[in-house]
Amino acid sequence: MSESKPPSVLFVCVHNAGRSQMAAAFLTHLSEGRVEVRSAGSTPADAVNPAAVQAMAEAGIDLSAQTPKVLTVEAVRASDVVITMGCGDTCPVLPGKRYLDWKLDDPVGQGVEAARPIRDEIEGRVRGLLAELGIEAA
Repeated sequence: MSESKPPSVLFVCVHNAGRSQMAAAFLTHLSEGRVEVRSAGSTPADAVNPAAVQAMAEAGIDLSAQTPKVLTVEAVRASDVVITMGCGDTCPVLPGKRYLDWKLDDPVGQGVEAARPIRDEIEGRVRGLLAELGIEAA
């Protein structure tokens, strides 16, 4: 990763409605623009999970304007690090990319009580990722 271009990270989960949205929001917030952040899903939902929106609002991050996006090869190609969260074989694997798989519970169909511990786990992992990238978290 060059000094002139910030590192780029793509978060992928099936619906791009919960885990990947929370992770992207935390990375955007904590990196303060020092990381290029994307999120996508192999089968995007119609809207972001309301429990994820509420859980993130409790952490001071607004997800209400976000929309699930479809995963493309171009998004993978444009990213230095690809973090999957349960999309399995539907994620394109390209040479030269760093892939991580974060095993996280899926908050789909559950309330904010179930989303909170997932949110907290994601925040911890994002902070660890920032440390690995050599970027101080805000």
